[in-house]
Amino acid sequence: MEKIKLEVLGLSYSQTQAGAYALILSVNDSDERIPIIIGGFEAQSIAIQLENLKPPRPLTHDLFHSMSQDFGIGLKEVFIHRLEEGIFYSKLYFEKDGQTKILDSRTSDAVALALRFGSPIFTTADIVRKAGIVLKITEDLNDISADMQTSKPSDHVAGYKNYSVSELETLMDEAIRNEDYEKASVIRDEIKKRTEE
Repeated sequence: MEKIKLEVLGLSYSQTQAGAYALILSVNDSDERIPIIIGGFEAQSIAIQLENLKPPRPLTHDLFHSMSQDFGIGLKEVFIHRLEEGIFYSKLYFEKDGQTKILDSRTSDAVALALRFGSPIFTTADIVRKAGIVLKITEDLNDISADMQTSKPSDHVAGYKNYSVSELETLMDEAIRNEDYEKASVIRDEIKKRTEE
């Protein structure tokens, strides 16, 4: 069976389920995207890794990654192998001392771990055919990827325009200490936007 490589494009609010998020995976060498609905905790864990934020205490996926590294266990790959009634099923291919062990996983957890291990994510042509959508990109690609990287509550963005960059940096550090990573991500983007102007 041919495996198709996927990349994590980003996250956005789910348009179909309140309180949920859409994890967007891009199909290698294609305009096709696979949206996967995931919960808030998993979205937060993925967003933190995408944004290179360092939480003051390790999240569950960080702890699992650290423990695996300490015991010499690597994550060889993630394989999204089945799609049934809208639910994606994944397998984790762990490797230690040349031996491979395969474990079942929720796809959201599998992606969060793949990002931490730097492991590739694969799926099948059948899943791409069933779940893939083609996004027509007419805007600047950087704007699109920035919009999709993390969830951004629009009501927070306007409130930061009156702060200086140093004040924003203080607010971002405070948000990280309080483990409010959504807020930290929004503030970080405001700082980035200003420093790039």
